Amino acid sequence: MDTTLLQLNHIQQQYAGHQVLNRLSLRLFKGEIGCLLGPSGCGKTTALRCIAGFEPVTDGEILINGECVSSVHTCVPPEKRQIGMVFQDYALFPHLDVSANIGFGLHRLPRTERKQQIEHWLQIVQLENAAGKYPHELSGGQQQRVALARALAPRPELLLLDEPFSNLDVTLREHLSLEVREILKKQGITAILVTHDQSEAFAIADKIGVMFGGDIQQWDSAYNLYHHPVNRPVADFIGQGVFLPGNVVDMQQIEIELGLLKGDVPRNCLPGSRIDVLIRPDDIVYLEDSPQRAAVINKAFRGAEILYTLRLASGSKVLSLVPSHHNHNVGEVIGIKLATEHIVAFKPVD
Repeated sequence: MDTTLLQLNHIQQQYAGHQVLNRLSLRLFKGEIGCLLGPSGCGKTTALRCIAGFEPVTDGEILINGECVSSVHTCVPPEKRQIGMVFQDYALFPHLDVSANIGFGLHRLPRTERKQQIEHWLQIVQLENAAGKYPHELSGGQQQRVALARALAPRPELLLLDEPFSNLDVTLREHLSLEVREILKKQGITAILVTHDQSEAFAIADKIGVMFGGDIQQWDSAYNLYHHPVNRPVADFIGQGVFLPGNVVDMQQIEIELGLLKGDVPRNCLPGSRIDVLIRPDDIVYLEDSPQRAAVINKAFRGAEILYTLRLASGSKVLSLVPSHHNHNVGEVIGIKLATEHIVAFKPVD
């Protein structure tokens, strides 16, 4: 049976009369990793600060383990919320070595037990050989591991991560994202991450909330956000793709330039009406002898794949991910085939 650890019920937050959070709600179960994902200014960091207790809410409530920690009438101090936090800049103590940084929150433990816990977390984050080093002697990835161990050592109920990998290069960020997820899952830690990076969110989180305008548009798995977006803003934000115009044939079919799509048509679209259909790069398959042709107008080499930008006969553009051994020049005309598994479509924007 799933047990709710964190629940936000219609929380609001204002700065100088400006609405930053607008009736934001979410539920995170014990052992889950959640993520607030969105562009700058959408309110995701403010939401994290409200959960931590650094900011009050102007309406709604925040519950941790069923206990209200924030409301208009309640604000439990951050140190009493049993929360750990990993910051964007790591916030390590420069005058303390790795062991002392990790043990900072364990000062109430007996010396022997404190030493055992420090050794335990050094092993978990694979920094046993760096125990006596100081933060300035560590790489960015090592510093982030120390910050993670320090936050987890006191065994918090909930871990908050505020853009934790933004100072790292792309390769290290991807590697560390997977490492952090593995550590959190093995330790059974409930966590919530704030990021603007979709790849990071997809790599770490079980549930992702796409935020715009201070509210969550969709709280779902990465798969559903990509393949079943609930509205056009989510579809535009997640992944890559283009919208092609289409005509609703009936409630199971849509006709677009590339052919006939079969699947569930949105209920608010009547037969004969116009509709915009989302076509992802993986919906367009390279097929050399296909009668459906498209001109290469741009290409981005990605190692195993090439992302082609293609122009259709009508002038509309689509994207296609193609194995990189099919290497075509800009200006070439290639064969393609529509290979969608389901329909993602919305009414045209007025």
